[in-house]
Amino acid sequence: MNFWLIFAGYEAVWFAAVLGAGRGLAWPGVIAVVLFATWRLGVSRHRGLEFAIVGVALALGVLFDAVLVWTGVAHYAAPWPSPFAPAWLTALWAAFALTIVPLFGYLHKQLALAAIFGAIGGPLAYLGAAHGWHAVALPAPAWHGLAALAVGWGAVMPLLCWLARQGLRRHAAVAAGSGSSA
Repeated sequence: MNFWLIFAGYEAVWFAAVLGAGRGLAWPGVIAVVLFATWRLGVSRHRGLEFAIVGVALALGVLFDAVLVWTGVAHYAAPWPSPFAPAWLTALWAAFALTIVPLFGYLHKQLALAAIFGAIGGPLAYLGAAHGWHAVALPAPAWHGLAALAVGWGAVMPLLCWLARQGLRRHAAVAAGSGSSA
């Protein structure tokens, strides 16, 4: 699948979610992720694996962002009446998870690099949502929030990459086994 097409799809979800949240609306991100997920899972050769990674990412993401809210490290625009992450942020976790298998293949084998990527990229995404679109607020001192994001994303990214690697290995083993019996 085309790297740039998947990347553009993820970015479209990110902008829909963040722009909507900045205006107090959760639905643009939710609609965008439904469209993106329908397309991605429809064309994926690893549909089951990607669906499983989405499930893990949603569980981790909802819990991680809830802890950030509960501890006062982050505040999110367009919240819903729940102690958990708002729908637009949950949509972003699902969209990001759908990029792990096709876009981050190199990081599947380089988990330390995946941790560094997560520790830098995660906080940068939240900063972009905060400063550009007012979808996230990191109360002062902001470095506390950035440090928490770096630690969380530094753990989540290699875990998702490891899951992708394990799933792809299983898929390859099954394919090799079925090919040798023919």
